[in-house]
Amino acid sequence: MDDPIRELLSRSKVIAVVGLSSKPHRPSHGVARYLQSAGYRVIPVNPHEREVLGEKSYPRLEDVPLRVDIVDVFRRPEFVPPVADSAIAIGARGLWLQEGVVHEEAAARARAAGLEVVMDRCILKEHARRFR
Repeated sequence: MDDPIRELLSRSKVIAVVGLSSKPHRPSHGVARYLQSAGYRVIPVNPHEREVLGEKSYPRLEDVPLRVDIVDVFRRPEFVPPVADSAIAIGARGLWLQEGVVHEEAAARARAAGLEVVMDRCILKEHARRFR
């Protein structure tokens, strides 16, 4: 397939959203709600939340008891390197950095470990463009 984003989204079932907020006005909340409506299991990863959108929140990616396909990151670029390392450690298929989030060094590490990396793009917009 010559659309790696479409392929990644098609093969994935579980998306861990790092920085997912329970506040409905936050972009992470709207994106996660959309992903749930598209059939994905969305796992919140945020030490400041107990539950978001009916799913238990975990403090770290390493605490998630399921196989995670995509790690979707709603954190500022300076917080990306440890998230990328965690995504590699748990064996995720993809690391997705939302619009405005760019960290070339962390992306290179994730790619070198075999992860598909999408940077500075909104997973909701990319999914809607391909599947809706």
